[in-house]
Amino acid sequence: MKVELILYASLVGHMPPGTSGNSCTMEVEEGSTVGDLMKRLGLPERAAKVIFLNGRHAKEEHSVKEGDRIAFFPPVAGG
Repeated sequence: MKVELILYASLVGHMPPGTSGNSCTMEVEEGSTVGDLMKRLGLPERAAKVIFLNGRHAKEEHSVKEGDRIAFFPPVAGG
């Protein structure tokens, strides 16, 4: 099944080889979780502070389905 991944800011460096920009479509196995995708991308533990699954907050244990859109944001600071 295919899902869309979007990585922001410092996480863009973890995009799969051969992709450009900060988003791509990735083929994943049925039953995959957000955490499985993070491992596959090689994201360090706690690198993604905020995760959205189809525009809603998600956690690593959430399952993904065909056509889902998963966005990863690193920790940010500001005033």
